[in-house]
Amino acid sequence: MNFILKRRANAKNDVLSGLTVALALVPEAVAFAFVAGVDPLVGLYAAFMIGLITSVFGGRPGMISGATGALAVVMVSLVAEGNAMGQEGEELGLYYLFATVILMGVIQMLAGVFKLGKFVRLIPHPVMMGFVNGLAIVIFLSQLGMFKEVIDGEKVWMQGAELFIMLGLVGLTMLIMFGLPKLSKKLPEALIAILVVSAIVIFGNLDVATVGSFIRDGGGEGLKGGLPQFQFDIFNKIPMNWETLKFIFPYALILAAIGLIESLMTLNLVDELTETRGNSNRECLAQGGANIVTGLFGGMGGCAMIGQSIINIKSGGRTRLSGITAALALLVFILFASGLIEQVPIAALVGVMFMVVIGTFAWSSFRILHKIPVSDVVVLIAVSSLTVIFDLAIAVISGVIISALVFSWENAKRIRARKHVKEDGTKVYEIFGPLFFGSIQAFNSKFDVNNDPENVEIDFLESRVSDHSALEVLFNLVERYNAKGKNIRIKHLSDECQRLMVKASPTLANVIEKSEDDPEYHVMAKA
Repeated sequence: MNFILKRRANAKNDVLSGLTVALALVPEAVAFAFVAGVDPLVGLYAAFMIGLITSVFGGRPGMISGATGALAVVMVSLVAEGNAMGQEGEELGLYYLFATVILMGVIQMLAGVFKLGKFVRLIPHPVMMGFVNGLAIVIFLSQLGMFKEVIDGEKVWMQGAELFIMLGLVGLTMLIMFGLPKLSKKLPEALIAILVVSAIVIFGNLDVATVGSFIRDGGGEGLKGGLPQFQFDIFNKIPMNWETLKFIFPYALILAAIGLIESLMTLNLVDELTETRGNSNRECLAQGGANIVTGLFGGMGGCAMIGQSIINIKSGGRTRLSGITAALALLVFILFASGLIEQVPIAALVGVMFMVVIGTFAWSSFRILHKIPVSDVVVLIAVSSLTVIFDLAIAVISGVIISALVFSWENAKRIRARKHVKEDGTKVYEIFGPLFFGSIQAFNSKFDVNNDPENVEIDFLESRVSDHSALEVLFNLVERYNAKGKNIRIKHLSDECQRLMVKASPTLANVIEKSEDDPEYHVMAKA
């Protein structure tokens, strides 16, 4: 009963937050559609379908998904190449895009089925901070384009009174969003700010850029559209053969990877903001299913949107209702309220996004730069820079690789060997620290095969054999001692390590000493 009452108590916040997000989704979806080189409705349909499906079935209540810039950038060359493969005017690029989005969804669902979503836990905190900072910069830079106007078919920066009016409206939006929560936290500051600024523009008859003018300047005809239709032409326009698969599969794989990385990183961020935990594997399945559906019904595909997700969380959205409201409101805008939404000034939406940038950027990273290891500083700055220069996938993968290499290097230096001789003349090597591919050279240097006595014992009680390289170096070390006619015993290896060594060379069974206090660990990672 308490659970139901809590949900009902937050319903108003979820609905109002959803409406705010829906307004913010419109220019973003339209802009990303233009980036990808497709009709604005293709972006809006994607925002509606992906937003609805992931809100209902996803692993992170309160997270918003839709058409995103990270994916749109990859789609540019896909659409262009697809168009070039058909006759002039056929515009096959759009249908190749739909087919690619469907395949992308299949790949993402497979990631969920095989529970690959859990690997997002391997992303280090400096990478997360770099991702957040880089994405905040990307969102900020994407909004600067709104300060341009179309003159004689070219986009030029605003000047004079027009620029000052734009800046004034953006500033007013930000001021309302900053000040309103200090007066009352029950009012949705982003929605109120959009309504106030829109009223000033409409009743003041100000000549400023609006959602409608933004769409028309981009070559679109407006927001008005019908319900998404099943795209039977996908299977008629493009051949379903090996050549098509070879063309779309690399794009589908890249899009699937970028989509999942951005979605799972956003999921982690929302987890931190709400102090709750989402289900990454369920989110993979939902994202994949949503992209399959949106591809079949004429959408451009998408993933989680960090900007809109933060707007939703900051506005009080916590449950699935907020995402469902945003998606359904977007559909209502497309079907019935396109005329009203087209009157919303772009300045109001830019102001909302600027506040998102301020809320997204990890300002604490400046305070801790001199307190954390230099390697973490390098990772943080590198991920931020690569997010801005290239894209999220390259940035995160690079950050994880750098962090992994640093971790390996640091651990490689931790291998130690304490040596002593027993009363019977046996020399004992007590190993400390992990034995893995990075530490095998340092490990080998600890032994003096030529000058060691006839009996040698190696104790791994305080160590851990971590990978195949470690097994191989042990095998080679035993052979070196045997070649000198010396006896070697190895103690305190895990059961799995013992079995793998004996399997590789049955003769090693004679050198492994078993005891009740042998440690338990896996040499190879298990799912």
